Amino acid sequence: MRPGAPVHFPATGAHPLAGRTVLQIVPELETGGAERTTVDVAAGLAAVGARALVATEGGRLVGELQAKGGVWIPFPARTKNPFVMLLNVRRLIRLCLDEGVGIVHARSRAPAWSALAAARTLDLPFVTTYHGSYAGRSAVKIRYNSVMARGDVVIANSHYTADLILKAHPFARDHLRVIHRGTDLAAFSPAAVAPERVEALRRAWSIAPHERIVLLAARLTGWKGQKVLIEAAKLLVERGLRDVVFVLAGDHQGRDAYVKELDSLIAGNRLEGVVRRVGHCADMPAAFLAASVVTVPSTEPEAFGRVAVEAQAMGTPVVVSDLGAVPETVLAPPQVPPGERTGWHVPAGDAVALAAALGEAMALGATAMDALTARARAHVERYFSLERMVSDTLDVYSALVERGARATIAP
Repeated sequence: MRPGAPVHFPATGAHPLAGRTVLQIVPELETGGAERTTVDVAAGLAAVGARALVATEGGRLVGELQAKGGVWIPFPARTKNPFVMLLNVRRLIRLCLDEGVGIVHARSRAPAWSALAAARTLDLPFVTTYHGSYAGRSAVKIRYNSVMARGDVVIANSHYTADLILKAHPFARDHLRVIHRGTDLAAFSPAAVAPERVEALRRAWSIAPHERIVLLAARLTGWKGQKVLIEAAKLLVERGLRDVVFVLAGDHQGRDAYVKELDSLIAGNRLEGVVRRVGHCADMPAAFLAASVVTVPSTEPEAFGRVAVEAQAMGTPVVVSDLGAVPETVLAPPQVPPGERTGWHVPAGDAVALAAALGEAMALGATAMDALTARARAHVERYFSLERMVSDTLDVYSALVERGARATIAP
């Protein structure tokens, strides 16, 4: 069987990908945007009768991948060793031949180089996805990053990411497609979260029944804006705000010095008990539902606004920094009229503006809150659903299959 041939001929009316084999390659299947999307797309492929192979080192999402119909191919995809990467080309060629792979989709730079060489050798369609912005100004680093722009289709997870791609690699213009990351709106729905889950989380965080929560859910690292939120909390407390707890939820991932810096800042501003570090949170739908406001005060651009999307899906007001891709996910004046607002944008690093927006969000009356919640949920359902992301990605695959031959680009 030649590479790309279907395993069987699909019946009339079947999905164009039925019987086809698609190979995704990602370094590992731990938690993260690339990993989560890999599993979601594999599930979508399986649902239409395609074979969804994932070549990866492994990780905590392997079990879910297999449960949803995907096939794990143990593979040294995380390596950046040039000799192993070269060997991986031969491994991938053999894998594609043995499994009848019809499309190769790379989601990270190092394995993408091996995947590109294998796909070009076998004349297979090659797809890439930018899950984030890639730093690097040297010619060597730009060249290394460029592999992600060499796909027959190059998927960007936001318009912000797409603009970065075009600035660095203008040759990708005709192959670029924006597909926002999708959110499981069945899981991130107020109706799906039992009150007991919210109460359990509040108890774990030592939140009194009368206290409201302002939530920042992100790993503890400087550019996520925890220090900006601490400063905003100080300003609000000085203005008389009471019975509000500012929760920093996220792993420190070994950044002990930064944790000490945060704790010192909290203590120095006499905010013990007002600002709390609670570590990793395993039940984010309940966390968003427990919060009165969710904030994403990043001081560097985000490639996508996952937290902002999920919070809006749960009906919680959001306040985000006005940079990167996050503003794409939250509607706010002056980009839209006040009556179309789904959240607030504030300048990055501006604690005064953040405090003002948090205060405004917490002061919403019941009618205004209900209207904001309805708009936010509708906005997310329209643009950021898991179904839309999977459908758009499968459309990319289908177009490549139906075209029958890959496009040629000049890097």
